[in-house]
Amino acid sequence: MQETMKGPDHEGNQALLGVQLKDIEKTLPLRVLSEEDWEHWTTWGYVIVHDAIPPDHVEHLKAFLWEFQEMDPNDMSTWSATDRRAHGMAELNNSGMVEVYNHQLLWDTRQSPRVYNAYVDIWDREDLWVTIDRANLNTPNRDGRKFGGFIHWDVDTSQDPLPVNVQGVLSLVDTDAEVGGLQCVPELFRTFDEWVKTQPADRDPFQPDTTGFEVQFIPLRAGDLIIWNSLQAHGIRPNTSKDRVRMAQYVSMYPASEDNENIIQQRIHSWRECEPPKGIAFPGDPRELEKKVYGNAELTDLGKRLLGLERWNGA
Repeated sequence: MQETMKGPDHEGNQALLGVQLKDIEKTLPLRVLSEEDWEHWTTWGYVIVHDAIPPDHVEHLKAFLWEFQEMDPNDMSTWSATDRRAHGMAELNNSGMVEVYNHQLLWDTRQSPRVYNAYVDIWDREDLWVTIDRANLNTPNRDGRKFGGFIHWDVDTSQDPLPVNVQGVLSLVDTDAEVGGLQCVPELFRTFDEWVKTQPADRDPFQPDTTGFEVQFIPLRAGDLIIWNSLQAHGIRPNTSKDRVRMAQYVSMYPASEDNENIIQQRIHSWRECEPPKGIAFPGDPRELEKKVYGNAELTDLGKRLLGLERWNGA
């Protein structure tokens, strides 16, 4: 069992105690990942699941995000709007975060069996909850939307034992180094145990010193889901293109805490009331379009369990 310990108030990025994911001895057969995928995951701290969702779902999500952001994909003059609210995590300002959390299309991604089964492979267990997270539509970062990119951890890497968790993002477009997107430091992940011994006692446990390491951009195709270990230093590379956008949905899963009624009710409230999770990482949409225009998402039987509306143990 995993035990929750105090970490950043970033829903789904709670620090957990237990066996490090790279050290798990598999008991369930792989459902989505290949043996080569598993080896890459445990060595380098990330893995790509190709074609995680169908192309038509990708297109529906893209159309919705343009609509929600009140932007026209064919009119670049509509692309320069700044964030409607500042982020408590300042590095996210002007990074293209879309403050939508419970729309039907986002839940359709979350309750996709292929997405779920990929996380079953990662955690080697079936009783998971899905993060209630947002999307991203990052237009070229210039003028009033300047953004320099960043590398960070969402978990406290000074903890002993180290926290255990994963994160993930579904790309809705083909990405390259110019259009930007996820970047990370795989060699730092691989050598973390030795690297940390060389660091000063007062190092920042959320912002690594990447001196001597290559920050790698990870190119993705539309429909690809990339999952990374939360001990993987990562961030967003800015969009330096002339006229292209990066679009994505954040989706991850972690062991369900079915004995924590308070968390269960918070999650159900977020879904039912069309509200963002609580925490500085999620400023929400001041227009409240989800609540006023779009309404509740319908959940499948799997979706109800991934939310916490129904229990995995059947109780």
